[in-house]
Amino acid sequence: MAPEVKMEAPICLVENINEEMTVNKEAIEILDKVAQPVVVVAIVGLYRTGKSYLMNRLAGQNHGFPLGSTVQSKTKGVWMWCVPHPIKPNHTLVLLDTEGLGDVEKGDPKNDSWIFALAVLLSTTFVYNSVGTINHQAMEQLHYVTELTELIKAKSSSNLDGVQDSTEFVSFFPDFIWAVRDFTLQLKLNDNDISEDEYLENALRLIPGEKTSAQKSNQTRECIRKFFPSRKCFVFDRPTNDKSLLANIENAPEDQLDPKFLEQTKSFCAHIFNHEKNKTLREGIMVTGNRLGFLVENYVKAINSKEVPCLENAVTTLAQRENAAAVQKAATHYSEQMAQRVRLPTDTLQELLDVHVACEKEAITLFMEHSFKDEDGKFLKELVKTIKDKKEDFLLKNENESDKYCQKELNSLSKALTESILAGAFHVPGGYQLYMEMRKKMEEDYRQLPRKGVKAEEVLHRFLKSQVAVQGFILQSDKALTDKERNMAVEKTKREEVEKVQEISAAKELEEQQKQAALEKTYKENMEQLQMKLILERENFLREQKMMLEQQMRIQTDLFKEGLKKKSEAMNEELKHLKNRVEATERDTEPFITRALNHVGTGISTILCAPGKVLGNVVKFIGRLFK
Repeated sequence: MAPEVKMEAPICLVENINEEMTVNKEAIEILDKVAQPVVVVAIVGLYRTGKSYLMNRLAGQNHGFPLGSTVQSKTKGVWMWCVPHPIKPNHTLVLLDTEGLGDVEKGDPKNDSWIFALAVLLSTTFVYNSVGTINHQAMEQLHYVTELTELIKAKSSSNLDGVQDSTEFVSFFPDFIWAVRDFTLQLKLNDNDISEDEYLENALRLIPGEKTSAQKSNQTRECIRKFFPSRKCFVFDRPTNDKSLLANIENAPEDQLDPKFLEQTKSFCAHIFNHEKNKTLREGIMVTGNRLGFLVENYVKAINSKEVPCLENAVTTLAQRENAAAVQKAATHYSEQMAQRVRLPTDTLQELLDVHVACEKEAITLFMEHSFKDEDGKFLKELVKTIKDKKEDFLLKNENESDKYCQKELNSLSKALTESILAGAFHVPGGYQLYMEMRKKMEEDYRQLPRKGVKAEEVLHRFLKSQVAVQGFILQSDKALTDKERNMAVEKTKREEVEKVQEISAAKELEEQQKQAALEKTYKENMEQLQMKLILERENFLREQKMMLEQQMRIQTDLFKEGLKKKSEAMNEELKHLKNRVEATERDTEPFITRALNHVGTGISTILCAPGKVLGNVVKFIGRLFK
């Protein structure tokens, strides 16, 4: 379970000094410690409209983000506050408060556009805060949304399949909430009560007509409808009519604030806590705090370089970093678990291999959980190679520990035999029989020792071979034996040697079979987990394609209902391309997964170095996956 990061107060995440953005390294260090999934709420709006108050309430505090009480904007750049999510266990709520838009003290209006775009890119919930009503003036103040196509790119390549880049925005843009402050109107339309959401949707209806003024007024409405399929509205009464309380609202007792305003604020917070989703990138890639920090640095770097932040490039760069870390995390887990679960030397090779298989499976699972967009299997193959090398180290260490332990115990058990040989105790009539009985007793005691390990028989065989000359000398000098008995003893020794060599050879062959079986399990486990991951990724990819199509179809239907037939018909060509893309993805899903498995599987098989056997099973195994 990832530890929670608790911040007592907000910190500046992106400094904005003289229209130059700088990432605060201290804030990034805080995000680096957040390994949990994050829900990111960003708020933007004109300065001095009460944005910071709402963010403080989301943090469960009255104080935190500076509210200010003058006409001068207090928040510069983007400020961050990480708090434990009040509803979702093991999640972190990241609150981003942005400097006020339209600050007269700023020289370059483009700076506001970048703050706006950065908030969109980083958040899962994008709150636009305004005062009064949603009218023509309010729409004009939200002109920043019309600039997003110039400030953000979904793909690095230009449009090649007839689908606009901005159409892709819906696959990674946040939910949109319009918070209307100091709202004094009645929620009615044609004398009928309407909800806050209906109020917003009515305000987003396009103005009919071909006049330039109508077209210009519709730009913001069209962009909001196109980019933000999930939209919601909250209206807030004025918190108090007491100007002195209003200027110091963070210190105002709740019983002195308008009860309706307090209820509206609670409703707003409850919606954020209960309904807003985790921050994800395209194809369902989960964003944690440390990944969010990387995205902040990546986007700000692009902005300062006068480049257009590109989600595809950011995700690709993030994948390289995260996949390398995933390999290290998985390999470390394997090493730690093996060290904890294995007591060397193991009694048998199979005992060690069984633990290896279990630890390897966990490591692969860990890698799959933390990696993404490993499209050519580069990092998975790196993990396979790393674990294979670590396994070989464990096998070698297991053999060495067994050899060392057996040799030590054998030296101890054979001490009396060695001393008797040196004392000439066997150079007497009947000495050969005494020698063989004493050696047999020593061998029996040796075999009774527990956990001698994989080298037990080899070490014993090595000892017995070292006794051949001594045994022969004692045999030939034993006057109690006839020549026939000596010859029989020699023949028996030769037979036992042959049997022992055959036994050791059979044991080695069995060990090779066990190692081969472990390699087969390695291959199978990797391929099965990779298949599941590819299927999930493909499902997410297809879901995004369908979401884009459904969103465009919904827009076209709405335009038709609003009497904007030409605009509706103008979408036909792109809709056709989107439908073709979805159909092509559906047709190619199984062949795509099969091709990927074959490519990666062949590479893994080569790394495992099981000549002929594993490689020969690649095609057979892949062929069984979809049956």
